[in-house]
Amino acid sequence: MHFHRREILRGVSLSSGAAFFSPLLRSMAAADSVEFPKRFVFIVKSSGIDNANLVRNGLPEYKEQRDRLVNVSLDNYELPEIFQPLSGMKGRVTILQGLSGNNLKGNHTSGFGTLSCRNSELTPVGPSVDALLGMHHSTGPYPMFGFATNAVVRGQASVPSDTYVYPTMSAYEKGQAVAYQASPTKAFNELFGSAALPVDKLKNKSLIKRNVMDFLNDDAGRIRKRLSAEDCEQFDVYIDTFESLKVREQRKAVLKNKIKTFMPDYDTDKYTKMRHMPRMEAQQEMGAAALIAGLTNVVSYRLDTLGTMYQDLGIGSVGLHAIGHGGTSNGFTSTEMRKMIDAYHLSLIHKMAAQFDAIREGDGTMLDNTLIVYLSCAGGKHHGGGRDWPVVLVGGMAGKLKMGRYIAYPSYSQSGHRPLSMLHQSLMASSGMQIDESFGDIDPALKDLDISGPLPELIG
Repeated sequence: MHFHRREILRGVSLSSGAAFFSPLLRSMAAADSVEFPKRFVFIVKSSGIDNANLVRNGLPEYKEQRDRLVNVSLDNYELPEIFQPLSGMKGRVTILQGLSGNNLKGNHTSGFGTLSCRNSELTPVGPSVDALLGMHHSTGPYPMFGFATNAVVRGQASVPSDTYVYPTMSAYEKGQAVAYQASPTKAFNELFGSAALPVDKLKNKSLIKRNVMDFLNDDAGRIRKRLSAEDCEQFDVYIDTFESLKVREQRKAVLKNKIKTFMPDYDTDKYTKMRHMPRMEAQQEMGAAALIAGLTNVVSYRLDTLGTMYQDLGIGSVGLHAIGHGGTSNGFTSTEMRKMIDAYHLSLIHKMAAQFDAIREGDGTMLDNTLIVYLSCAGGKHHGGGRDWPVVLVGGMAGKLKMGRYIAYPSYSQSGHRPLSMLHQSLMASSGMQIDESFGDIDPALKDLDISGPLPELIG
């Protein structure tokens, strides 16, 4: 399950045309066997998701102390109020409550632990599930692509960042965090710029890159012979960076027509606004387009941090941290504002899901082979939500996941309780990956429970 970046790059060696085209051959083989690409979207918010907002409209009452599993079809219920944009997709929605990550400690956030299930907030000590899925499934230029509005969740920034950031979220392996792009303009240029450039500029740009890369390749061998073993290791990482850029541009060239067809319109006003909500909407558009065009099969979002403001919802200039601690604004209570924010996030998810559902794949749509995962890095509360970690799933995985369900697990440490790590195992297993018996760190308080492998209530 552990992949090393250099091994990936060597698998797409610049001197091996067969290796470069192997992703395309795999895609063709998949089409012949009527297997479509598996795609994932991870949407991670700060400050918890209030469990109470997930069980309205007649769903079984959700109690803090639970001694039995609840597993019912959503066919018999209306979706809770915050899900109303998704009401027409009820069969593609699954609500999970009662999972835990109580061993994933942190200050307002589990950080890298959210997607790696390791007790490490600020330093990656193992790969995250999104990076593993991306390295396994993506055949385009990017194993995965990350969008963020700011960096570390603890930060109190009320204005979005405008460059690459490291939001303590995803990692390819120990010590190798994934950078997320915060600037919509820079993300647009990186993802779609080659398709939008005039032909003459594109040729000049490619020629310059080729000359630089040829020079580096010719000179690298001579330089390496003069280095110590330790320096050689560092030098290889340096060269790998340039190699990955060239391979990325080659793969983009193959996808140019699809990129040009599906890239979003660049809205100067929205893409340059220094407010969080326009940022999120621009990033949603680009992430969906990147998946549709085949630039990647995994997109991850760090939606907000503790300083994020949702003033466009009419709640005034109040940050998430203040809201999480019971603050009020413009006549709204903390509970009301948290509900409005979650509903807004789900409206973005619906917009993305609707785009995927409009694209035919075999007898179904792209949404049938794409799973959107919505959760918080803080579980179910602003503080201390690790024992009760709600997750919303939208989409499907070629029939391998039980969608259209409401599933609530017994309380933490009770018989039948399940940890968050089993969800991540389920995502990998349902998409065809080989999985280990466990993922991440095992919570010692759950060692006497059956917590290995995927969630049996979720796997079809």
